[in-house]
Amino acid sequence: MVSLLTPVRPSRPTRPRVDRRSALWQADWVLVVGVLALSSIGALLIWSATYQRTSLTGGNQYTYLLRHALNFAIGSVLAVGAALTDHRRVRILAPLLYGLSLIGLILVLVPGVGAVVNGSRSWIHLPWMSIQPSEFAKLAVIVGMALLIAEKGETNHRENARTIDVAQAIAVAAIPVFLVMLQPDLGTVMVLGSIVFGIIAVSGVPKRWMLGLVTAATVVAAAAIHFDVLKDYQIARFTAFADPSQDPQGIGYNVNQARIAIGNGGVFGQGLFHGSQTQNAFVPEQHTDFVFTVAGEELGLIGAGAIIVLFALVLWRGLRIAVNARDAFHRLVATGIVCWFAFQAFENIGMTLGIMPVTGLPLPFVSYGGSSLFAGLLAIGLLQNIHLRTHQV
Repeated sequence: MVSLLTPVRPSRPTRPRVDRRSALWQADWVLVVGVLALSSIGALLIWSATYQRTSLTGGNQYTYLLRHALNFAIGSVLAVGAALTDHRRVRILAPLLYGLSLIGLILVLVPGVGAVVNGSRSWIHLPWMSIQPSEFAKLAVIVGMALLIAEKGETNHRENARTIDVAQAIAVAAIPVFLVMLQPDLGTVMVLGSIVFGIIAVSGVPKRWMLGLVTAATVVAAAAIHFDVLKDYQIARFTAFADPSQDPQGIGYNVNQARIAIGNGGVFGQGLFHGSQTQNAFVPEQHTDFVFTVAGEELGLIGAGAIIVLFALVLWRGLRIAVNARDAFHRLVATGIVCWFAFQAFENIGMTLGIMPVTGLPLPFVSYGGSSLFAGLLAIGLLQNIHLRTHQV
């Protein structure tokens, strides 16, 4: 079996377009079921967290449930489109996706265009929807880095990425990372960092590069704090998660209430729509960033554990696709997607348990949010695309 740590190989000759009839049978249905189950559980949790909050729903208890279902339907269409797109077009479209992502990240910083939500200028409000460009930047960084490293390897007929190739790939990632820091959105910066680390790790570079990458990230973080790139409330989040009692009614409030909610659930939970913390809206952002607390309180250890198991299932299938990928580009893309989902799920669940700082990252496929769901399902579509190429569909 090929290891993820095996140096990437130059891409093989292009293969025929996808046979759509065969693709239905050859798709990785375990991956599909895992994502569908996560989003279905998310729909119930979102419904429970919002149906009594008339200030959010406008009196219609199904508002957020229906919106989540609509977002999932749209995202599923995007996923199917990505899965069935000829892999040559995926490579051709990679620079376009990267460029559009940069445009979105720049526009969001323009006063009057970008909107400030929870302290970060991360959103563009349109008449019919809101867009968070940083969600799509995750996918853009993945395909951008993967394309550059893979094509350099093909051009130079090398299995291992050269130092200059890795440096250029890091530069590709550094531009969106810098733009996201200006919002500032520390959580997304952390996710992008995990993506960069994962892709570089499987590119075949010497181990000293990984040490250098960690050192550089540490220096950048220290500089961001020193030069006030990070806001005071973001720095406070890093100190409050370790000891929320320092400011129980301020920055530590979210962590305290999340812990209480999860503790209330016990093994079997208080029952859907019956969690005291959830139904009394004691946990802020409980339908988005803190949706895992709803699972912990109302579905208990069993329900929360089921979510973790489903994520493990999705990550396992993603790793399997990465290991079996037939060329450098596909292996790097799959690796980047797995790193994205793994880190973001760990960070989101960890912050509700008080073992990670509060960063405002949604739980993939479970939290309410159109941009997050669209980007996540697009990534799943790309994983399916790679899987189908591996099986020559």
